[in-house]
Amino acid sequence: MSKTVYMCFSTDVIHGGHTSIIQKAAELGELTIGLLTDEVVASYKRYPVLRYEERAKLFESIKGVSRVVPQYTLSYADNLRKFKPDYVVHGDDWKTGFQKPIRDEVIAVLNEYGGQLVEYPYTHREEYERLERSQRAQLAIPDIRRGRLRELLSMKPLVTAIEAHNGLTGLIAEKTKVLKDGKTHQFDAMWVSSLCDSTAKGKPDIELLDMSTRLHTVDEIMDVTTKPIILDADTGGLIEHFVYNIKTIERMGVSAVIIEDKTGLKKNSLFGNDVVQTQDSIENFCAKLTAGKAALKTKDFFLIARIESLILDKGMDDALKRAFAYVKAGANGIMIHSRRKDPAEIFEFCAKFRATEKCVPLVVVPTTFNSVTEDEFARRGVNIVIYANQLTRSAFPAMKKVAETILTHRCAIEADEMCMPFKEIIALIPEDY
Repeated sequence: MSKTVYMCFSTDVIHGGHTSIIQKAAELGELTIGLLTDEVVASYKRYPVLRYEERAKLFESIKGVSRVVPQYTLSYADNLRKFKPDYVVHGDDWKTGFQKPIRDEVIAVLNEYGGQLVEYPYTHREEYERLERSQRAQLAIPDIRRGRLRELLSMKPLVTAIEAHNGLTGLIAEKTKVLKDGKTHQFDAMWVSSLCDSTAKGKPDIELLDMSTRLHTVDEIMDVTTKPIILDADTGGLIEHFVYNIKTIERMGVSAVIIEDKTGLKKNSLFGNDVVQTQDSIENFCAKLTAGKAALKTKDFFLIARIESLILDKGMDDALKRAFAYVKAGANGIMIHSRRKDPAEIFEFCAKFRATEKCVPLVVVPTTFNSVTEDEFARRGVNIVIYANQLTRSAFPAMKKVAETILTHRCAIEADEMCMPFKEIIALIPEDY
């Protein structure tokens, strides 16, 4: 009986290094390629330029490949136990670093039935790296970036976003990932918050920054990242201004804009009725949504309506009445907000909204009700979770503590243990401008 071989791939750029190791693997026996699904690739590396079906066809056309099967997790365990290959083939680049736990698990599963891991030297060539950089660069093109949020929503039960307010926080949102239980987790998108943008510039969160300033921040983030961007546009301003601004936002490659149904001088929602806040009428806000939707040029862009009824203690009926009206007026999604730690009213809204609207994306920002897990949100019908200000809130106390330590000791050595080595920060910054 001939031997069987298993290899795993995620790439949509097949180069000489890949075909070389595939040929070596095929010489060992009948070769099965486990191809990571789009969702896994998007969680593990960059978003795939080619979808699973197209990538599968590429591998099926390579001489020596007997079949291509989906691999639904970064972990090989399920497929190895299903197919029980005699050999697993991989380059030796996973002996250290992020993939080492995956390698350790592969060895353990192979030992269960007597399989063997075969490793070949990893091929490092500049032209291969240029190909990968080229594919990554494509993801930053506005027309491609804009549509990624819609694609992610079609393939994942829940999309997560974290705030970014400059290029460096954008890179943190872009590159941070963890490996847990055989799965990788990273943020799918970035939230450019009015609050955090204003705070980073030392300004109050009262809609003081004009749209040109806000879009400069977006451009700074886009310059060094590839992930979709959701923009907090506060109230959207006057209808006459909003229809022009939303066209600019869409043209830049932003994936979604969220506007809230308030009027007058903006106050942060978490103050609730402790400060004077005025909610717009349903009629006026619907007119703004309809005008904004009519100004859009593509089907990829999301105009999301943020409802402040629960924030302002106007009750569930008012929130739902507004939600259904806003969807009818053209909103592509609904963000429901609350300042309570107990998520009960958020869950109630989700259940009642979903009873009527099965497909309209629901967005939550769990700043106060932050004990709810993403899995729980997904079960409740939520589609997008935004971690709206955690990077700003964590950075400020850390920087303040370092400044106080230097002042106290009149030198910097005591502060060193609180500081990341600069070479680790520089490693975040792309060199291929």
